[in-house]
Amino acid sequence: MARTVTGQSNAKIILIGDHSVVYGQPAIALPLPSVQTNVTMRATTTGQTISSRYFDGPIDELGQNLAGVAKLIQTLLDRFNGQQIPFAMRIESDLPAERGMGSSAAVAVAITRAMTAFFDRSMTRDQLLATAAIAEKITHGNPSGIDAATVSSAVPIWFVPHQAITQIPFALNGTLVIADSGIKGQTGKAVAAVAQRKALFPQETNQQITTLGRLAQEARVALAQPDLLALGHIMSAAQEQLRGLGVSSPELDQLTAIATANGALGAKLTGGGMGGCLIALCADLPTAKHVQQELTAAGATQTWLESFNLEEEPE
Repeated sequence: MARTVTGQSNAKIILIGDHSVVYGQPAIALPLPSVQTNVTMRATTTGQTISSRYFDGPIDELGQNLAGVAKLIQTLLDRFNGQQIPFAMRIESDLPAERGMGSSAAVAVAITRAMTAFFDRSMTRDQLLATAAIAEKITHGNPSGIDAATVSSAVPIWFVPHQAITQIPFALNGTLVIADSGIKGQTGKAVAAVAQRKALFPQETNQQITTLGRLAQEARVALAQPDLLALGHIMSAAQEQLRGLGVSSPELDQLTAIATANGALGAKLTGGGMGGCLIALCADLPTAKHVQQELTAAGATQTWLESFNLEEEPE
């Protein structure tokens, strides 16, 4: 058994397909390797403890707000016959909670990887995702699985409801700016608003949803080529559809406009909307830093940069 090990995962954003995925259209989720969650496990002489931003103390005293984490850890301890093995677990995460970046899934994946390494076991990718889902089902009720699939991946995820989640080829260069609008996202409210709009204006709303699905298909092609300019146009076109669906916000509208006015190739909200984060695609790092600066000046409360200068195949 290892003495000290670390399990890692990363943040995720929805690149394209927000909301339309609820109605059977495809979505692409993108991992953000520079925004990480790390779980370190260290062998100790007594006890099993956990240290995190929400709780410090014995694992068996984890509160209801961390019920998913508690269930995951207990399941793995039972699986690995580790109930009597003392250790200290530390969770450190760059991911903000409730911003659509996969915070809870990232913690579940990193814990699973750390515990698998600590007890000197192995796990396939499918087993990893099934194990992380133990925590996600308690935290989110009925998760789609896209968060865990993306935070554990090095390449984009192609997701269509009720179909297999797949990793897709990806040859993207350029830099993505992710910015927090400072307004807490309202996913539940936004999903309900689209459903109501669909009932009141079915023809127009169905057309917007279909258009978002087509844009996701186009984005997959642009990612693989890669065609940064096309991808930027696709992102801005998606933002227009999302605004039409009523899931943007004045803050997101302003920030996406500022991003494109300052050199971004395209910009859109990401996730549930009505607040939360936006993403802006830039051709190079200097442009991205300028956009980042302008977004911060305009009220973005936190920003991240993710540069893609690589060519990968799926795992």
